[in-house]
Amino acid sequence: MNVDDSLFLRTARREPAERTPVWFMRQAGRVLPEYRAVRERWTLLEICRQPELCAEVTLQPVERLGVDGAVMFADIMLPLIGVGIDIDIVDEVGPVVASPIRSRAGVEALRPIEPEADVPFVLETIRLLDRALGGRIPVIGFSGAPFTLAAYLIEGRASRDFVNTKALMFSSPDLWHMLMERLTTIIVAYLRAQIGAGAAVIQLFDSWLGALSPADYAEFVQPYSRRIFAALRAEGAPLIHFGTNTASLLDEMRTDGADVIGVDWRVALDEAWTRVGADHGIQGNLDPVALFAPPPYVRRRVADVLARAGGRPGHIFNLGHGLLPGTPLSNVQRAVEWVRELSETAQFAAAK
Repeated sequence: MNVDDSLFLRTARREPAERTPVWFMRQAGRVLPEYRAVRERWTLLEICRQPELCAEVTLQPVERLGVDGAVMFADIMLPLIGVGIDIDIVDEVGPVVASPIRSRAGVEALRPIEPEADVPFVLETIRLLDRALGGRIPVIGFSGAPFTLAAYLIEGRASRDFVNTKALMFSSPDLWHMLMERLTTIIVAYLRAQIGAGAAVIQLFDSWLGALSPADYAEFVQPYSRRIFAALRAEGAPLIHFGTNTASLLDEMRTDGADVIGVDWRVALDEAWTRVGADHGIQGNLDPVALFAPPPYVRRRVADVLARAGGRPGHIFNLGHGLLPGTPLSNVQRAVEWVRELSETAQFAAAK
């Protein structure tokens, strides 16, 4: 099979499709007992550094849930670890940077990435997945976006208010732009290498983008988002731009160059699609916590997302963020089934 003909890629190109494709952020792990069995023996980073094991974990939700995309099991900090930043991924905390970067010396020490030398395990995992999937569904590669990576580097870990990050951005704009330039160079090289290894779709994760106002996004971040998408355009893989709490930024994000805009649950899908325009696909946007509810309620919420998409070409069903630990696996499985069932009806109706 040719992955270009897969349901996911046809939808990302806004071509008519028989139903809505579905995948979940953080689907590789979190809710699967087979993943928890692996984690009893290995840490997250140890799994990532073993391509055969990492590919196995990536394929677990494909086999268990029947999703339409295989998102590479990885962490957004891997390219920074690859260039020598001392980062640990701590359970229940997330990435922790040993020595946060808040000076010119720290930024100047951030070197370009050489993917085949610095993160060979990521590329080998993608190659293994590409062969295993045989074009049936795409491998989804990804990277953290410049703002999110910068926020982790400056804060040292996840933050609620990003005081250090925004203070540096406002008070030392030259240093901020130097950092963003370097991160952008790293991200472009990292994602190009993923596409070269076999990733057929790329998602740029801007997890903390919602901390910014539209004006601050336009001045301090948008030039780098645009540069990344422009640099990857020639590679041919559909490009998804996802951020959380970005309802106020959709008018800016629509001009950045992605094919598909991912939206979270804080904005209605139909409203978001109107704002990003019919020349974009849209991804989302079930609230992850809705999956903790009784099945009839989950079905109703899945149906609402699909109804707002209206059967129009270009909708990829996903959560408004990643699967949460403790999510009932049965509800995740049902959600996939209901997306298939309900969207087949919607697509048929839209085509009439």
